[in-house]
Amino acid sequence: MSIVSRFLVALVLTVVVGGGAFLATWDPPPPTAKVEKVIPNDRFVR
Repeated sequence: MSIVSRFLVALVLTVVVGGGAFLATWDPPPPTAKVEKVIPNDRFVR
């Protein structure tokens, strides 16, 4: 394997592992918009 291909493999592995670690530790804020929807009574079984 040439030096360039080893570097590219190492770079891809670093990006994948770093991205996984970022997603595992990232705490995104919850949505703050209120959702209100009127459901008609006809949709409920009695």
